[in-house]
Amino acid sequence: MSLSHYDPLANLRLFEDAFSRMLTEPQTNRPWAPAVDIYETENELVLKADLPDVELKDIDVRVENQTLTIAGERKFEQQESGKGYHRIERNYGTFVRSFSVPNTFDTEHIAADFKNGVLSVTLPKKEAAKPRQVKVEVKA
Repeated sequence: MSLSHYDPLANLRLFEDAFSRMLTEPQTNRPWAPAVDIYETENELVLKADLPDVELKDIDVRVENQTLTIAGERKFEQQESGKGYHRIERNYGTFVRSFSVPNTFDTEHIAADFKNGVLSVTLPKKEAAKPRQVKVEVKA
């Protein structure tokens, strides 16, 4: 009968190596999703997406069948100076985010603005969906 050494942490170390490699290698092949805030005002629905280092020409905004889709790509640019990266944690590559738009918003009059790495998409409310004030008369 032979005795063998059992290391219960061996599988954990293998996972740790794969995880650290995943964090330090360029992430050009992994999908990513930019952070998005969506809020509603009295007159519109506003979506703001963080897209730092994404060029305007690489952003696509569209609405089809009450679904708002933003898509684009953040490209990884290797430095030619020969200096190597110590850590690469930001995601690169293509992204797609889709959101359902309620029927109360006018998708025909969508507007988009891109400033300081933030994409703002605005959808106005339809007139029928806007709040309105009704005067109530009280009879004595």
